[in-house]
Amino acid sequence: MKKRTPHELIRKVTRLDDQLIDALYGLEPVYEPGEDALPGLRPDEFVAILCPWCGERSETHVDLTEGARTYIEDCQVCCRPMELSVEMADNGALRAVKVQRLD
Repeated sequence: MKKRTPHELIRKVTRLDDQLIDALYGLEPVYEPGEDALPGLRPDEFVAILCPWCGERSETHVDLTEGARTYIEDCQVCCRPMELSVEMADNGALRAVKVQRLD
């Protein structure tokens, strides 16, 4: 990695451009909801689910930046696999999380 002089750093930081600052510090871009997103929309949520195997209630972390998808997660109580389907609204909000047995 090329070492930057203090003058290079000062010149670049005087312009507060998000992309420039991310590149300067080697950061990944920040998740930004779409223009039609709901005010205060979070990039993640914790959702209560019921295990289709044992019926126990637990919470799972849903990353909303990944959009609609289906993935496998083990029950926190009985350790059996569950298939979770995340449904998103057009504005980026969480619509539903469907849970079913993975036989």
